Amino acid sequence: MIQENQIEQTINALFKGITFPSEPSGLYDPLRYMIEIGGKRIRPRLCLTVFSLFRESFSEEIFEPAIALEVFHSFTLLHDDIMDKSPLRRGKPTVWKKWGADTAILSGDVMQIDAYRRMSKASPDKLPRVMELFSRTAAMVCEGQQYDMDFESIPDVSMDAYEKMIGLKTAELLACSAAMGAVIGGADDKAVKALYDYGYQLGMAFQVADDYLDAFGDEKVFGKPIGGDILNEKKSWLTVRALEKTSDKSSFIKLYARQVESDSEKEAKIREVKSLYERLQVPEDAQTAIVNYTDKAMDSVEDLGLGRLRTVILRRFAEKLVGRAM
Repeated sequence: MIQENQIEQTINALFKGITFPSEPSGLYDPLRYMIEIGGKRIRPRLCLTVFSLFRESFSEEIFEPAIALEVFHSFTLLHDDIMDKSPLRRGKPTVWKKWGADTAILSGDVMQIDAYRRMSKASPDKLPRVMELFSRTAAMVCEGQQYDMDFESIPDVSMDAYEKMIGLKTAELLACSAAMGAVIGGADDKAVKALYDYGYQLGMAFQVADDYLDAFGDEKVFGKPIGGDILNEKKSWLTVRALEKTSDKSSFIKLYARQVESDSEKEAKIREVKSLYERLQVPEDAQTAIVNYTDKAMDSVEDLGLGRLRTVILRRFAEKLVGRAM
């Protein structure tokens, strides 16, 4: 079995060596920028981690698909930042702020194309299954983004509807990443499905953690301004849970929709919304949900007979993923 430190070394080597065409620079510089500003490389790391459960060493067949997962994720972030009007990504100016929205849209388009090009380099015997999984996932991510935008004009979103949205927008890509590692690693159908479910439940935990950190995280660690969801009136897990628990929905909806312009007004709105969350014990509920989703992820692989060491690796991956919110 491949050691965890080998996974880390491989991730670092892959993304140091990634290249895009040099010209036209106005199209490809934003791609280089998105990769260079980094991130935790969660999706390729999950793909390689799962692959390592079934192989004794890495092979070329996994490298380009693993990179493709990160390139595709970066494409979605590039376009999401335009739609969300986010000024920062990982503590750096977003592409649309640096180059303009038109360039960001076009660069995002070519980034998605690049992801498909890389994914198509999977071994021929697994290529049909790999491309079907990736294409289905890509469509679901877009569906999730549409629901997310739809929710901006709906004052009261149910938790069922919200969970469906984050399942599509976030969890499906982590599920795909885990399943991709299993498929290319040669796992049987039972293991592929179990690991897909593991990735999906982890994705749900990750999104709840992300929503929690948007309100209660450290901006230097989180990589973007705290309270962005509140200022943009975006529905988050915390918003939906607060609407479930409050006895005065109309007042909360009015507060959340309040227009602010000056820095002092923005700070006041964030402070008031967070205070309401705390009175309703929504942060504690979010942390409970993160634990429950993580437990479901581990339950998904319990009966695979992976052995203690491999199970510990999956547990450790899960805990590292959501530990920043706990």
